[in-house]
Amino acid sequence: MPGKRSFNAEGPCNPREHYMIDALRGLGGELLSLIEAKKYFIIHAARQSGKTTLLRALAKRVNAEGNYYALYCSLENLDGMVDAAIGIPAVVRTLKRSLIRFAAPDASSFADGIDLSDPYNALQDALEAYCRSLAKPLVLLIDEADCLAGATLIAFLRQLRSGYINRDEIPFVHSLALTGMRNIKDYRSEYRDPSQTLGSSSPFNIVAETMTLRNFSRAEIVTLYAQHTADTGQKFEDKAVDMVWEQTSGQPWLVNATAKIIVNKMTADAPQAPVTPDMISEAIQMLILRNDTHFDSLMARLNEERVRKIIEPVITGEAATDRNSEDYRYVKDMGLIRDDRGRIEPANPIYGEIIIRTLSRNTQDDIGLDGNSYPIPRYLKDNKIEMETLLCDFQVFWRENEAIWGKKYDYQEAAPQLILQAFLQRVVNGGGRIVREMAASTGRVDLCVEYKGQRYPIELKIRRDDNTYNEGLKQIAAYMDRLGGKEGWLVLFDQRKGLSWEDKLYTKIEHFDNKMITVVGC
Repeated sequence: MPGKRSFNAEGPCNPREHYMIDALRGLGGELLSLIEAKKYFIIHAARQSGKTTLLRALAKRVNAEGNYYALYCSLENLDGMVDAAIGIPAVVRTLKRSLIRFAAPDASSFADGIDLSDPYNALQDALEAYCRSLAKPLVLLIDEADCLAGATLIAFLRQLRSGYINRDEIPFVHSLALTGMRNIKDYRSEYRDPSQTLGSSSPFNIVAETMTLRNFSRAEIVTLYAQHTADTGQKFEDKAVDMVWEQTSGQPWLVNATAKIIVNKMTADAPQAPVTPDMISEAIQMLILRNDTHFDSLMARLNEERVRKIIEPVITGEAATDRNSEDYRYVKDMGLIRDDRGRIEPANPIYGEIIIRTLSRNTQDDIGLDGNSYPIPRYLKDNKIEMETLLCDFQVFWRENEAIWGKKYDYQEAAPQLILQAFLQRVVNGGGRIVREMAASTGRVDLCVEYKGQRYPIELKIRRDDNTYNEGLKQIAAYMDRLGGKEGWLVLFDQRKGLSWEDKLYTKIEHFDNKMITVVGC
């Protein structure tokens, strides 16, 4: 019979209901030391990575030890409240509801007598009065702090800072944790009026420590899945765990959501069937096609100009944006990218796939809409893809539509790669997949089209000078060596000025390093 616990992909974890690793993620000792030392600190990490679970577990542990009153409070419902006259009273009321919900001492009288019409002092006054009434110091753990914006955010931080500075003379919060998606030093990008600051280069310069939640390690994925095995007898094969690790990079929601699909849908009628790599691959494809809210909330950010500036070079392989920029930190904190061995790339292969599908979805739907111009069966024969025919048709399509389709994209520089990948995606849907290797500053995009057991390595490059051709041959040859193939395709989008379409469009067979490479000019 299935165990009572389950894999959780919907919200905070509860150890009685969900499989989970240590909620404090190895930070327990450090967090308790910060609290004991009366520090204010920041925890930031991408959405659905375990912040709320950590804070709730920390509050329970602090309260159980009995030295402090610890309160967990989420500001999620105050998202986008810019006007301080509205936002600060809302913060105070939210704190009061949390105090009542968690049965804190004197909760019902919190903020009684406080003038909420004074948004620049009300929060500080309420916390000072409450801390004065308590028998033990207050530890405040505020979740989703980065939901606040504009004047509300400034007033919120200013009053916490003022209370901190004066707390040796006036009772105030003993220790404070603010959590959110972003590091608080980047909150200043939310200010409507750049002249509004807290008097320093950082909007909250009293922070003693800033930390982030890392993803699960492979060992932690093994531990998580082993709990399911202990409850049900269903085992995850080692190679299946390897695939989860490779495809998710340990992102907690992805790790849980993948397993949940297998347990609840794929093996519901055979609950002890071993979980294989093929099952993992199928579950990931189901997850991608299902397009959950987790993906929607991340991919909606792709429309922001500051996100485009970071993501576009990842798609094209062009030079990366400055890693010290606020835009880079913003996109990294969201969990969209990682800096792996000096390469800025999608945070994990699943996100990379979702990014490309999101940006090219309309193109994929519109190409050959009448079913006659570019019919998919034309490219499939004897369980193989007729890659030469497909790329020849793409050349025709590109010549006819480059000027029009390129302008449809906010990602202008990435339009060639996105449109070709949309062309390819139509063909493999339902019978294959595209494995994408993207990273800024590599000068290329590597794709491996997998269909019916066959592999088709393709490299996409922007041709800006005469050196690109030979450089591309070396790069696709190296990629083919990694894949173990002898046939590959190099697609060059020619951006050199003054060339006619007759010069740009060609197909040429090159025998390079004992490999056959078809060079396709576009």
